[in-house]
Amino acid sequence: MKNLPKIELHMHLEGAAPPSFIRGLAQEKNVDLSGIFNEDGSYRFSDFWDFLRVYEAATSVLQSPEDYARLTRAVLEASAQSGVIYTESFLSPDFCGGRDVGAWRDYMHAIREAADSVPDIEMRGIVTCIRHFGPEKARETAVCAAETMGDFITGFGMGGDEKVGRQGDYAYAFDMAREAGLRLTTHAGEWGGPDSVREAIRDLRVERIGHGVRAIEDLALVDEIAQSGIVLECCPGSNVALGLYDWRSHPLPDLRKRGCKVTISTDDPPFFHTNMTHEFERMADVTDWDEAEFTALGRVAVDAAFCDADTKAKLLKTLDA
Repeated sequence: MKNLPKIELHMHLEGAAPPSFIRGLAQEKNVDLSGIFNEDGSYRFSDFWDFLRVYEAATSVLQSPEDYARLTRAVLEASAQSGVIYTESFLSPDFCGGRDVGAWRDYMHAIREAADSVPDIEMRGIVTCIRHFGPEKARETAVCAAETMGDFITGFGMGGDEKVGRQGDYAYAFDMAREAGLRLTTHAGEWGGPDSVREAIRDLRVERIGHGVRAIEDLALVDEIAQSGIVLECCPGSNVALGLYDWRSHPLPDLRKRGCKVTISTDDPPFFHTNMTHEFERMADVTDWDEAEFTALGRVAVDAAFCDADTKAKLLKTLDA
């Protein structure tokens, strides 16, 4: 599985920071982050909401465009080693310049230059508002996205705590991004249940759903997703690590069997002790899928990717090879 070309559509840049990278930055900046690590050096958290706390603490040492350039190179090099040839990463102006458009441009350019320097892997950015920071800050994030959209910044989305507010509270920000020409996704159906997926489709009019796996609890919703062609960015290892499912009960195979378009991603790989090769191997363990089935999943991901037609053609050629 390691050498099989892979397409990843759901990965948070800060969440992909190796713990050793964050510890090194903390030492350089004289910041004490010892409370967020286990004795073995891994990230320490107890549940999803504690994970959000640790995530933001780790992100606090990323303080400049150069820090993000170094992070981008480290993350993409690790992804490429796992066979990823294309990745879409969630990028948050909240962490990159405090939603100031000028500062965000500096961060974005540093991230893009770093991405271009890593061979054998393509990257696109999805500007992401943070749900628990509130709708007003989401609008400011949407301005950052609209001002920098192009061939690198191609999407807009939302992450954070699904239990804060409702999807529709953020409709204005998503409308701004849509009018600017950005493609849309949002996290739903992880902690908010199937109703959050239905709200995201109805109120935000997204074409992809981050996670979306709890749609399986409402088969009428599953049929709606399948018929509409909305793509579910599934992250099985993340769901297993956070206690939603175990590998054998994970609904990704059932969603696919019922006609939903599904993809596989890592979400926040070092937090959940995973990478794309591990995701493929564990899914192969609990299904009868062979390499052809995983290549078919890759084709779904290419079709759903927020990139241009030429890039998609190149990716498909690599998958076919």
